[in-house]
Amino acid sequence: MDLLYTILPVVLYILGIILLILLIIIGVKIIKTMNKIDNVVDDVNEKVASLNNFFNIIDYTTDKLSIISDKIVDGIASFIIKLFNKKKKEKKEKEEEINE
Repeated sequence: MDLLYTILPVVLYILGIILLILLIIIGVKIIKTMNKIDNVVDDVNEKVASLNNFFNIIDYTTDKLSIISDKIVDGIASFIIKLFNKKKKEKKEKEEEINE
C-alpha cells in the first residue's frame, strides 16, 4: 500500500506534465491558425471595400428605376380612375336629365 502512495503521485505528476505540454502545443497551433484566419478576413474586407462603389452605383440605379416605375404606375392608375369617374359623371348626368 505504501508503494501505491508513492507511485500514484509520480504518475499523476507525469500525466499532468504531459497534459500541460499538449495544451501548450495546441494553444500555439490555435494562435497560428487565428493569425491565418485574420489575414484572410483582412483580405476579404479589402476586396469588399473595393466593390463598395459598384454596389453604390447599383443601389442608385435601382432607386431611380423604382421612382420612374412608381410614376408610371401612378399615371396609369390616375388615367384609369379618370375614365371611371367620367363614366360615373355621364351616368349621373343622364339620370338627372331623365329625372327632370
